[in-house]
Order: sequence, then structure tokens, then C-alpha cells
Amino acid sequence: MSFQTPITVKEAIENIHKKKYLLPAIQREFVWDTKQTERLFDSLMRNYPIGSFLFWNVNKQRVKDYQFYEFIRDYHEKYKKHNPKADVKGDEEITSILDGQQRLTALYIGLKGTYAYKLPRKFWDNDQAFPERKLYLNLLKKSDNIDLEYDFKFITEEEAKKRDENNYWFKVGDILDLKEQFQVNDYLIGNGLLNLDDREKAQFANRTLFKLHAVIHSDRIINYFLEKDEKLDKVLNIFIRVNSGGTVLSYSDLLLSIATAQWQDKDAREEINNFVDEINNIRKGFNFNKDFVLKSCLILSDIRDIGFKVDNFNRKNMLKIEENWDSLADCLREAVYLLSVFGYDRYTLTSNYVAIPIAYYFLKKDLPNNFIYSSHYVEDRKNIRKWVILSLLKRAFGGNPDSVLRPIRSIISKNCSIFPLNKIIEEFRGKPKALEFNDEEIENLFFLLYGQGYTFSTLAILYPYLDFKHVFHIDHIYPRSFFTRKNLKEKGIGENKIDFYLENYDYLLNLQLLEEIPNIEKSDKDFDVWLKMSYPNECERKEFMKKNFIPKNIDLSFHNFEEFIKERKKLMAEKFRSILKL
Repeated sequence: MSFQTPITVKEAIENIHKKKYLLPAIQREFVWDTKQTERLFDSLMRNYPIGSFLFWNVNKQRVKDYQFYEFIRDYHEKYKKHNPKADVKGDEEITSILDGQQRLTALYIGLKGTYAYKLPRKFWDNDQAFPERKLYLNLLKKSDNIDLEYDFKFITEEEAKKRDENNYWFKVGDILDLKEQFQVNDYLIGNGLLNLDDREKAQFANRTLFKLHAVIHSDRIINYFLEKDEKLDKVLNIFIRVNSGGTVLSYSDLLLSIATAQWQDKDAREEINNFVDEINNIRKGFNFNKDFVLKSCLILSDIRDIGFKVDNFNRKNMLKIEENWDSLADCLREAVYLLSVFGYDRYTLTSNYVAIPIAYYFLKKDLPNNFIYSSHYVEDRKNIRKWVILSLLKRAFGGNPDSVLRPIRSIISKNCSIFPLNKIIEEFRGKPKALEFNDEEIENLFFLLYGQGYTFSTLAILYPYLDFKHVFHIDHIYPRSFFTRKNLKEKGIGENKIDFYLENYDYLLNLQLLEEIPNIEKSDKDFDVWLKMSYPNECERKEFMKKNFIPKNIDLSFHNFEEFIKERKKLMAEKFRSILKL
């Protein structure tokens, strides 16, 4: 390994753009946010050191022996997070980046690319929630952030057009086109930045743009070491030593890098990243990650030690996982799909770990055909569903999930003719992870709020008969919009009752699971009016009330909300005790 003559940012960016700089398969993906990139450019402008880089020279004879990836240029939080695979022909040597990928990618995106992340309070499935942004530099004032000096920001093109006495946004990538210093001067003159009435701002714009030109075109600030050894074992060892001590590289990324280097015929990184994307897009969507898949691989492969540590990602274990990858992926996919049929999604599945024992069970049963819909497996599905709900409500996988996953794996491996719900319950009885509920725990369920992930599981256990192939909503029995102090007064609710209404409308006792279309039709209607209108037949109306724990023989008008809550609690508590006290 030798220290090389430093290069400019422009040279580094050109090498990335021409695909002379690539990423080895052991590298993790880009994880920086926009703030980190903005801070990096501010550091460059202030002559702060940005650390050295470690490159790996791969001669053209060995290029085809390894898998490489291109740098990501247009990052999209939803659609484009993965680096494209590089098409290397072996016609010339390449330089692979062992340390510095995050910084180089940030520079590349800032100068040539875009960054799209989700706006707050927007839904994930709304494509308009991810506007495309480029990096701009304000030429008229310093940053408002006391930790920064220069005002770099990722903003949209429309936002950049808004100019006033304090804001003139220069697209940072345009500095690449201003190759000579006189072109910088021409730009300043041509855009009136040297003729501003405020002389200080004119001077700031002049100094700032010339400084940006210098740090990109002429300052040799990319200091790097070059490793020329072709042996992957040595390179992998260097990579682990360089990256395992820092915080930028996540532990799962490190383990995925090791798995990638160990697999022989498949590309672990590509397989696992694509698989994560696939299962996250099942039905309404989930939020699984690489950690989940890597952990699942250890458990489903019957590797004795399931700890999430480097030692367990040795060559023997990784080759075993690679050999069984297709069947492991099939079982995990089916487990996630089953959870979606149970009504779960990214917001309501409060622990992803529940999918692993289901997948292991499928693996041991040799993944039966049509398990999810076949009438032959009705009881099996009931057992799995009840176990899922109990495990989620009891937070069984909190703390140390291995203490739950390990014994469940052992039980399933010995009892796979039908999902062994009772044996699992018995295994944990009397222990901290017990699945039984006491009276206090049942009482606490009533304090779950609308919008909390656990609320769905709590309601779901009351509706074992619902067909979750259809979409169900968590519905406010008495419409949420009614519960403002102003509305309550207008509806004639007495002052002595208003606080009760406001304190209880968003809790479990005013919630039910209702199919999508009826819920939309119900909207803001008075519950008693909607009930009679939707179920004019008295028998059908009584059946609906029974299924949804609506108390009978009481006034269901909004004015009787307090009695409704108290009576409904009795019905639900009785049902909870019959199901959860086991």
C-alpha cells in the first residue's frame, strides 16, 4: 500500500463518471443524507480536512474475477437506493474504492446528480412526496446554521428560482462548466452579482464562487492510498479493519459485505437487496431490511449460533446459505405474504421478527402448495395468526430476540405437522417472554390509541373470522371529526361530559375494523343513523353489533357516548380474557 499524489475533486468526479472508479461488491450502499453532503461541501470551502481515501488497483487481467458496482448518481429514497451493477469488459484496469465511498458519492451527487427524499407528513405511496433536488449554494449570505459557514442546500429547481436580496442560488454542478477563472468572472458580471447595491454581498458572491471554483478545479484535496495486491482475502481484511471501527458503516452492511465476498455463484448483495425490495412491496408494503434477511438466513439454515456477529458469517456458513438461498427466499416471501393476508403492513407489523418462525415452519413443511388459501390449512393458519398477535402484543421480540427465536426454532423443527402454538405457549409459560396475559395487561390494551401499531393487533384478535384478503380500515365508531370542543357544544353535549368525550374518542373502545368501502360510506355520519341505514334488516343489524361488540339495549346516539364506552368495555374485556388468559 502506498500514498499517491493527491488529485482534485474534478479529477475524482471525472473518473467516477467515466467508470474508472468503481465499487467492489463488498462495499455497502450510500447511506448519507442531504445534511451530511451539505456539511462535506462546507468543509471543503473552509479548507477543513475531509480524511484520506483508500483505493484498490485491479489490473485488467483480474477485473472479471470480481463483481463491481457503479456509483449512484440520482438517489431516490423509494425507487433508486441501490448501485447499478457495472459492466466491466476487462479491457483496462480499474480503481475500486475500499474507503471513502460515502464521501465520493456525496461529491458526485452534489456535482452531477440529484437527491429525492420523502417530504414529512406525506404518504410513502405518493410519488409526489419525493421531489427531485439538486445541490445549490447561496451566493449572497452565509448559512443560518451556526455550525456551517456556507449555505449549501438540496432544493428543487422551482425553489432555486426564487431570488431576493438575501438569496441567489447557484447550482453547484454548474461550476464544472466554468473551467477557467475568467469564466467565473464572466458569470458574476453576466448575472449582475458584482453590481449589487450592497457592496458586502457583491464581495461575498465574488469570493464564494471563486472559492468553489478553486476547491473543485485546482486544490488537490483528495488524498489517497493505493493498494495493488490482487488477493481478495487481503483486500477483505483491509476493508473490515478500515470500516468496522467507524460508525458510518452499519454492522449489517459489514456482514453483507462479508457474505458477498464468500458466495461463489450468486451475488449476495444483489440477491438480498432485490429480495428486500420485493418483500417490502407485497400488498400494502412493509419495512424489512438487510438485517432481517441476514438474520433469517442464519436461523433458516439451522446454523447453531444465530448471533448477529462476524464469526457466524464464515465461509462454511455463507456457502450453506448460498446453496439454500432460493428455498430460504421462497419461504420468507410466503411468510410475509401470509402476514399481509392477516392484514399487516409497514405500519402495523410492530416486529419483523415474527416472520422468521413462520418461514422456518414453511421450510420444514417443504412449503406446501397454496398454504395461504387452501381449506386444508385452515387450522394451521389460525394457529399462526394467533401466535403472531400474541407475540406482537406481548412485545415478545423486544430486548434479546434470540432468546425467543432459538427455542421456537427447536420446537418447530420437532413439531412441523401443524404449527405448534400450544407447545410454544407452554415453552414460555412462567418466563419473562410468556404469551399469557394477566388482568392488568388486558386492562392496558384499552389505552391503545388510533394510529399506534399495536392497536391493529389488539383489534385483530377480536375479529378471527375476517377475511383480510379484503382491505380493512381502523374506523372510529363515532366519527373523529365530531370530537372538538366547538362541535360538542354545538351538538348540545353538557360541559360536565365534554372532557370525557375528548379523552376517550381516540382510544380502543371507540374503534372497530371495518371493510374499506363501508368505512368510506360511513364517513362522518352519526353512528346510530348509519347503522340503521346500512343494516335495515334487524337480524343483520344485531349480527353486526355482536361481531363488533356494540352493546345492545342501550341508546346508540352520540349523546349517550359515555354509557356506550362503559358498556362496550365490558363486552371486549370478557372477550379478551377468554382469548388472552389462555
